[in-house]
Amino acid sequence: MRTEHTIRPSEALQHVRYEIRGRLARRAHELERQGYEIISLNIGNPRAFGLRTPETMRLAMIESLADAEGYCHQKGIFPAREAVVMQQQARGVTGVTAEEVFIGNGVSELIDLTLRALLNDGDEVLVPSPDYPLWTAAVTLNRGRAVHYACRPENAFVPDPEEVARLVSARTRAIVIINPNNPTGAVYPRVVLEALARLAEHRALVVFSDEIYDQMTYDGAEFVPMATLVRDTLCATLSGLSKVYRACGYRVGWAVFSGRTPGAADYLNALELLASLRLCSSVPAQWAVQTALGGFQSIRELVAPGGRLHESRGAISRAVAQSRFLTLAPPGGAMYAFIGVDAGALPDFDDQQFALDLLEQKHVLVAPGVSFNVPYRNHFRITNLPDAGTLREVLARVEELLASYAGAARAGGAAEAGRAVADSARVPSRVISLKRP
Repeated sequence: MRTEHTIRPSEALQHVRYEIRGRLARRAHELERQGYEIISLNIGNPRAFGLRTPETMRLAMIESLADAEGYCHQKGIFPAREAVVMQQQARGVTGVTAEEVFIGNGVSELIDLTLRALLNDGDEVLVPSPDYPLWTAAVTLNRGRAVHYACRPENAFVPDPEEVARLVSARTRAIVIINPNNPTGAVYPRVVLEALARLAEHRALVVFSDEIYDQMTYDGAEFVPMATLVRDTLCATLSGLSKVYRACGYRVGWAVFSGRTPGAADYLNALELLASLRLCSSVPAQWAVQTALGGFQSIRELVAPGGRLHESRGAISRAVAQSRFLTLAPPGGAMYAFIGVDAGALPDFDDQQFALDLLEQKHVLVAPGVSFNVPYRNHFRITNLPDAGTLREVLARVEELLASYAGAARAGGAAEAGRAVADSARVPSRVISLKRP
């Protein structure tokens, strides 16, 4: 007789989470199969909201298909890497050649590879809180320990370099900087980035600068490439085609190494070994990189006043300003809003329960704030990719749900007060008298 047995997952996954595509997203798919129309704002997927990849990039890829049938170099095709070098040089980054550029299957793969090549058991990496949760997960999966530095709502989600410095220990190997930030949309001031650069240089930390939203800034916010500030330690700049060029499905990202690269030769060789083990990243879409970086930058129209992303961001800000319950540090960049719920108005608010209720009752899918490794439970993230009208409707539904919470709390409070009065009527007067001043 055959005995059933349980196949258990790796224990390494015990502390790994990615709720953006987790339980709530699975429930949203179930509701869609049942016929409900779900507004999914949990991920930044431009194509889902009608934002297309530039046609020139599609044509470049199609025209090069005959050259994409075999493996390429483990670091990527030369024209793509050289285009990345030229972009970095145009931004003021010096000392970079195609040899310091690695092309990957999206930035996601490169986050994993760059950390795997660096970390030993127990090594620490400074990661922002809130963060894009892949960073924390990748540190954990690669035997490290993520030490979160706070980017507080009251400081518009900008880190305090002095607080960050106090978290550095003898085991700290690297610091992660996400700018413009996901999930908050914060764009870090130059003075903050300079202080973080000096800290990394002083403590010999590798800087991992996640700049996938580098050209998505609004209303004069200044994006400062970290590689222009880091000179005396190794800096890895990570970016790609997914967001700025609306090509998430192409899965093309890059890591560019600058700063003190001679002292990092062994590390870069280890990274090339890992890149070789997966043979190479997908070749066809690499042929779109040169056209993307060297061509017309259509993202500028989308983030300028009157552009789709600018107007959607404005719709979110205005709706929050009119809300009885919501707060927002206006995002200076990226494609998200990390919205807070006033704890004074709704002291028992729980972001995960709210996200589930919003999905079940209002058919809107958002990412609860706890998904982004924060210690508080009163935030949620939405993307500003939909048109302004859709976002106004979404936030109206949010307001309705929060108003129902407030009404239930008042009703519950009134009922509790009524029970207290009834209970006091049954208490002997001598007991009541003891409570009088």
